Amino acid sequence: MFFDPLWFIIMLPALIFMFYAQAKVNSTFNKYSKVANSKRMTGAEAAEVLLQANRLNNVRVEGVKGRLGDHYDPSKKVLRLSPAVANTPSVAALGIVAHEVGHAAQDQTRYAFLRFRTSLVPAANLGSSLGFIFVFLGFIIYMFSQSEWAMTAVFIGILLFSLAVVFSLVTLPVEYNASNRARQMLRSTGLVMGQEYDGASAVLSAAALTYVAATLQAIAQLFYFVLMFMGMRRS
Repeated sequence: MFFDPLWFIIMLPALIFMFYAQAKVNSTFNKYSKVANSKRMTGAEAAEVLLQANRLNNVRVEGVKGRLGDHYDPSKKVLRLSPAVANTPSVAALGIVAHEVGHAAQDQTRYAFLRFRTSLVPAANLGSSLGFIFVFLGFIIYMFSQSEWAMTAVFIGILLFSLAVVFSLVTLPVEYNASNRARQMLRSTGLVMGQEYDGASAVLSAAALTYVAATLQAIAQLFYFVLMFMGMRRS
């Protein structure tokens, strides 16, 4: 049960794509983090410019530890930048900062998908953790007793894990919209020109692949759970 070849067959394509996406992000970021932008503007400086351009005066900029841990916190109106982005005058830094400011702009305009995703966070966190627990406990119980309680536990686990899948699906339009806003901001403010725009856009496109990969993994895992549940019902 725990070394089911079917699981590897279903999950392998998504896992391969995840490795590719991570490699693409790392290689693209490493490439353009070494390319200085013509304004010689660090990520932190660019954040202030973009926030002012979008009239986001209520958003603070803070540092965060770790590599590529940059994010926007809508609950606290804080834009958090990693050292490699905040302190570096690179093309990659501009792309990442513009993306996070894109999220802040979504928050300001009450972008529907962002609001929906934010409301799903507690349920998605609960579903991703408890979903696995219910499913595997149900499988274990079924191996010994094949009781209705086991099937009920698996079904509840599938429903809970579905919340995490919905969250991943809603994340996609949120992230792609933020990247589109980022591209428009970079051009309208004149922070990038010519090949610099292409480099920043490449960083944004690479980062988007990781969200696609995460969604594919979640869908594949849910599909496997459903197949196992259907098998339990037939037996």
